[in-house]
Amino acid sequence: MSNQEDLTVEEALAAVLAGVTVLPAETVALSAVLGRVLADPIVAQDSLPPFANSSMDGYALRAADVAGAGPGKPVTLRVVADIAAGKVVTAVIEPGSAARIMTGAPMPQGADAVVPVEDTNEAWRGRERPLPDAIQIRRSVQAGDYVRGVGEDILAGQTIIEAGRVLRPQEIGVLASLGQAQVSVVKRPSVAILATGDELIAVDQPLTPGKIRNSNGYTQAAQVAALGAIPVMLGIAGDTEASVRARLDEGLAAGVDLFVSSAGVSVGAYDVVKAVLEQAGEVGFWRVRMRPGKPLAFGKYGGVPYLGLPGNPVSALVSFERFARAAILKMGGHQAFERPQVPVILQDAIQSDGRESYVRAFVARQDDGRYTATTTGSQGSHIMTSLVKANALVIVPEGVKVVAPGEQLRAWMLDWPETVF
Repeated sequence: MSNQEDLTVEEALAAVLAGVTVLPAETVALSAVLGRVLADPIVAQDSLPPFANSSMDGYALRAADVAGAGPGKPVTLRVVADIAAGKVVTAVIEPGSAARIMTGAPMPQGADAVVPVEDTNEAWRGRERPLPDAIQIRRSVQAGDYVRGVGEDILAGQTIIEAGRVLRPQEIGVLASLGQAQVSVVKRPSVAILATGDELIAVDQPLTPGKIRNSNGYTQAAQVAALGAIPVMLGIAGDTEASVRARLDEGLAAGVDLFVSSAGVSVGAYDVVKAVLEQAGEVGFWRVRMRPGKPLAFGKYGGVPYLGLPGNPVSALVSFERFARAAILKMGGHQAFERPQVPVILQDAIQSDGRESYVRAFVARQDDGRYTATTTGSQGSHIMTSLVKANALVIVPEGVKVVAPGEQLRAWMLDWPETVF
């Protein structure tokens, strides 16, 4: 792919994704795997439940003994045992007998059903209640009623969670039930963040003529962290090749998996990132047909993938969302890279220059279930406040220059506030 080639967003995204690979697996404690991607399938070594147990507080019995029981026709059974959860069961339920049983307690031999305590004559109280000699059963049951069978949820030898699954609390609960104290997950990408330009100063420094604070570095570090990856902030590089190279070498020494920089990738006289990357080889400089954002660099530095974004803050943020997000998620083992999208009805007109445009907007759900989108102010690539007011980016397709109110487009949701759903 030649330098300065004009690419569509999809072409540029495909090239970036082709240039990164899924990172290797690492073994992590179960308590630290939330949001991580499973590297190897989980095969159950145990059945769950591991033993038949009661799903109710009640009485374990033989269903045949209470076949004719009803509210006005109770059946009286001898009570031969009191079975609590976690206890070893030695009782045997023979015809005409029953055992009081707690939820989760193992079923005794001979019993095939449980009658809830509400369907007996026992006044259910605390632990101090005495075990009755006999119990009146006021309903019939079928074999298996209120009994959790062995392996009803999981059978030993069954593949429970496939590789590639993002681990949520529910998956973690299953892993804990299966005794998986350690889990093989895809390594979290370590992403170096570099801001370039002599005009930049640290965020805690006072503004002086010609200087601006380094907002891109912090924005991109937050975007990296939001994806579950690890941001490594390299600070600010000045407009010299030596300064840029020194910062990048710091990233190599830290063992990062990806470089993301802002500014310095256009064709200006002070865009020195271009020169540094050309010396490193394996680099392409593209003009991407998107708005905001246009210049984009992708290649490698010291063998590590490198993604160079525009310098304007909104262009950098949107370009990160479109390209760096997908690259980082792929490296972390994810299989879905894009944010959710909804169809929206525009509330105001949008003008574009024909490039695929990402318009800052607020999306709300109406009473009829449709979604509306209202732009949030100036769409200049330096106007960050319109992003603060937005919860979505409305996508204007390439080649479209005017969109009228009432027309429908897609919105790429940046978040899902209650006002949307």
